Amino acid sequence: VARTASRPLAAGDISTFQSFIFLGGQLSLALCVLLCLNYYSIILGAASLSLVITYPLMKRITYWPQLVLGLTFNWGALLGWSAVKGSCEWSVCLPLYLAGVMWTLVYDTIYAHQDKRDDIVIGVKSTALQFKEDTKQWLSGFSLAMLLSLCVAGINCNQTFPYYSAVAAIGAHLAHQVYTLDIDKPEDCWKKFASNRTVGFLLFIGIVLGNL
Repeated sequence: VARTASRPLAAGDISTFQSFIFLGGQLSLALCVLLCLNYYSIILGAASLSLVITYPLMKRITYWPQLVLGLTFNWGALLGWSAVKGSCEWSVCLPLYLAGVMWTLVYDTIYAHQDKRDDIVIGVKSTALQFKEDTKQWLSGFSLAMLLSLCVAGINCNQTFPYYSAVAAIGAHLAHQVYTLDIDKPEDCWKKFASNRTVGFLLFIGIVLGNL
């Protein structure tokens, strides 16, 4: 698409073969990290490979590639816990994982609206094309599900007031983000997408202060 035409592979600065070499290097380093963890985490990490491999193909198959991205990208919610504890506390990890998936659906749907005109021409799919003018209603639902899941995860691991304060601040941020979003202006979509770094920062600070 026009927005990504200058990226190295699309622009022809590197060959497909060179990109596979680079990918192989990244995967090799990732494997070295994974093998440093406990056996439970090694198996859990390896289980994500099916998602990692299939995600890039999903735009050709379904209007919900953002959901598959969420399932893939947030695997760390499971792996991070097991790497420290040796197993998963599912009453905490699953709500946290679900919250991450819902969050990905929010920010990546916004991201996808940047390219929707090109996507229609080249025949790839996205939640932006699926939701169309109903996007804000869907984003509101995903945001609510995210906040509820974060609360459940917090309750199940005895989080304290700073954590829930951060979740409330995240809710206010997401509400403003969705309310002011202009899905027909790519520059505004990018601005709203990038503002999700604030969501991550707020949650991180809330977890740290809640534990302290």
